Amino acid sequence: MFDLVIRNGTVIDGSGAPRRIADVAVQGDRVVAVGPKLGQGKREIDADGLIVAPGFVDIHTHYDGQATWDPFVTPSSWHGVTTTVFGNCGVGFAPVRPGASGYLINLMEGVEDIPGTVLSEGVKFNWESFPDYLDALASMDRAVDVAAQLPHGALRFYVMGDRGAEHAEVPTEREIEEMARLTEEALHAGAMGFTTSRTTKHKARDGRFTPTLSAREAELLGIAQGMKRAGRGVLQVNSDFGPGEFEALDAAAKLAGRPLSCLLVQVDAQPRLWRETLDQINAVRRSGRMANAQVGSRPIGVIMGLETTAHPFAGHRAWLDMRKLSPEERYQRLATDADLRKALTETQQEPNPRAFMAEAFDRMFPIGERPDYEPQAKDSIAAIAQRTGRTPQAVALEEMMSRGGKGLLMLPFENYAYGSLDVVHEMITDPASVLGIADGGAHVGVICDASSPTSLLTLWGRDRTRGPKLDLEFLIAKQTRGTAEAYGLMDRGLLAPGHKADINVIDFDALTLKRPEVAYDLPTGGRRLIQRASGYRHTFNAGVETLQNDELTGERSGRLVRGAQTPLF
Repeated sequence: MFDLVIRNGTVIDGSGAPRRIADVAVQGDRVVAVGPKLGQGKREIDADGLIVAPGFVDIHTHYDGQATWDPFVTPSSWHGVTTTVFGNCGVGFAPVRPGASGYLINLMEGVEDIPGTVLSEGVKFNWESFPDYLDALASMDRAVDVAAQLPHGALRFYVMGDRGAEHAEVPTEREIEEMARLTEEALHAGAMGFTTSRTTKHKARDGRFTPTLSAREAELLGIAQGMKRAGRGVLQVNSDFGPGEFEALDAAAKLAGRPLSCLLVQVDAQPRLWRETLDQINAVRRSGRMANAQVGSRPIGVIMGLETTAHPFAGHRAWLDMRKLSPEERYQRLATDADLRKALTETQQEPNPRAFMAEAFDRMFPIGERPDYEPQAKDSIAAIAQRTGRTPQAVALEEMMSRGGKGLLMLPFENYAYGSLDVVHEMITDPASVLGIADGGAHVGVICDASSPTSLLTLWGRDRTRGPKLDLEFLIAKQTRGTAEAYGLMDRGLLAPGHKADINVIDFDALTLKRPEVAYDLPTGGRRLIQRASGYRHTFNAGVETLQNDELTGERSGRLVRGAQTPLF
């Protein structure tokens, strides 16, 4: 008798093969059979009319800190994700010398918008080396599996001390060899790869550029030697891909003999640069080496409301004067003080770093009950203002004050230069791409893209009206087997005998992504954006049900994954 049989479901197994009606049998933590009319199970689930798919594998998250205090790793675990990989973009929390965590917090706060007070309270830093950090992660069971990568920023700071925080500083030969040694050590201990950031978008909280921005060729190639000696791991990069950048990174990956994984988005300033980079990645693949582009499945959009980090009035003096008030007190002031509303909407703001958000009303959209991730220009704040004879500022403020001050706006700033998802369609259908910029755990006050696995299915598989849809078989394979293979996790992402029993049972017709909302559930009452879904009937991790009817069960069958994995049989 099997431990579990999921009967009569529409099985989309993650391979890309056509869907079929079949049973899925589980024994212990493994799938043992997929086919018609399997034997009895101690527990049986009738999945007639439901999709049965592998658990989703999210390879681009930033749960480096959250995974040390949150056993449920939300929001990802609400969206069918059963494996997360973090340590991306060269930021993380190991290795770290005793008493030196302040800079790593400063860096993570600036690059990934995770409040420093939250990290200072939530992350215990009871480790020094990267292997120690992995051991700390392994000490907690979770609702999802977690895996970590070695971040260049932390490694550089650990080896070089305060000099390592300055990207213009050049390490000595001895320091480069020490970075290589520690990289080899981390990979042997179970790191999934080594990650670096070379983009001017990434700055520490104190305004300094990420310490790896301009790391010289000698430093990159030295670390690559450590990867080569280890014979394992992925080289993951976030870069602006200026002249010569791709070539330098590819040279490091070639020396290491390891896969190169490049974060790829469309930026407004250079809306065709992504295509040039993707062509370079495809050229590497044609040469017989492994490389991929980590892409998104929807616009990357700043979410704006009265309680978020950014919104059109965030730099306005009248708003700044209320910064000590609670969210409820601010809302009540706005609701009852017409002069305050007039000051916000009719007086000029002083120059500030986010001033563009006070002027981009033609690309700013209200978020409805069912968020629209391919909004049209006619639905923008500017268009609404023109139709109704009001100023864009007045419309934006009114929208944010709706729902008792919980109204939200979205400003797409990447992957939406042409006002549609046609470019994203081109990205995700390219054979060289994997899904990989959901950023779960990061940008908690401005973005909530950890819900991307859900919108991937609803938007591209069912609801898109402004261009072609994509087959569910393709989409599910992209978020399961495709992402798993990118990191050598060959034991998951596929419903087949011997593979890990990470399974989603989904009511696809009812699958719905809800509006984002602001929660205050981080350590010290820290604020973050969250987003829920409905339609996930069951999610299993290692054969244990972790989610039922969209609610966590409290079970914690997730474990730390150390390095590449193979099926049992």
